[in-house]
Amino acid sequence: EVQLVESGGGLVQAGGSLRLSCAASGFTFDDSAIGWFRQAPGKEREGILYIEVSSGDTYYVDSVKGRFTVSSDNARNTVYLQMNSLKPEDTAVYYCTADPIKLWPPWEFRYRGQGTQVTVSS
Repeated sequence: EVQLVESGGGLVQAGGSLRLSCAASGFTFDDSAIGWFRQAPGKEREGILYIEVSSGDTYYVDSVKGRFTVSSDNARNTVYLQMNSLKPEDTAVYYCTADPIKLWPPWEFRYRGQGTQVTVSS
């Protein structure tokens, strides 16, 4: 059974940090791309980044570049999303996704987690 389990969301003040985790199981983690996208109420979903697990190559959209960092712990089949300098506009449900072939957009990846809420207060 494929599982992607996100954790680490919560409430933080603007300027603060959070680290999200995405624990993967049931598929070949090392041969996958792991992506993140977010969905805020009343807004379009936004793909924010991906990491190719085997190579470590990453891609970030401009809205998070320089503030968010993605990394993978292949021994634990876990991807981490470090979010710094958070802004109220980062408030959304964050989803972790995985796919053996696709790199973009992350909401079209084969596997998806349940999401974790991130709320940034001003």
